[in-house]
Amino acid sequence: QEQLLQQQQQNDANDNLKNNNHPKDTRMQLPKQYYAKGNYFKLENQKSPFTRLIYPLPDPKGGLGVHATMDLSGSTRFGPDVQWLPPDFDGSEDENIDWNVDAERSKLFYDAIREYWPGLEDGNLVPDYSGVRPKLWNPDLRNSCSKSDNNDDGDDEGVSN
Repeated sequence: QEQLLQQQQQNDANDNLKNNNHPKDTRMQLPKQYYAKGNYFKLENQKSPFTRLIYPLPDPKGGLGVHATMDLSGSTRFGPDVQWLPPDFDGSEDENIDWNVDAERSKLFYDAIREYWPGLEDGNLVPDYSGVRPKLWNPDLRNSCSKSDNNDDGDDEGVSN
């Protein structure tokens, strides 16, 4: 009896295909991606008080906030910040990205880190490395979150977070 049921299900599936009762395009629709460069600074000339990862509250402009990590050698790094790339950036390797960490961004890092470590002394953060991450939204762009319909009239009806 189980074999008959399986045969009937297979027949039903075949009939549906023959009758063209399936979606024309079964490929998954991927959401648009936005990209952000994340910069990191390394702690030098001061002992870190941390023995574990430190994650502050997430940044409302994107990212998890400037957090503290320790590597296997005992060095402490802080980052990433969120530096949004142009909305038309598509993540291809051909595009020009300045991978250098701008030392001027250290002011933002000092402010963020001192929220959870007021003892950080001036001059002890040095630029370290950067990377690029894909994001599903960009807070600088209106309506960049996923839409649940094709409503493009400018209002937020149909927007899902």
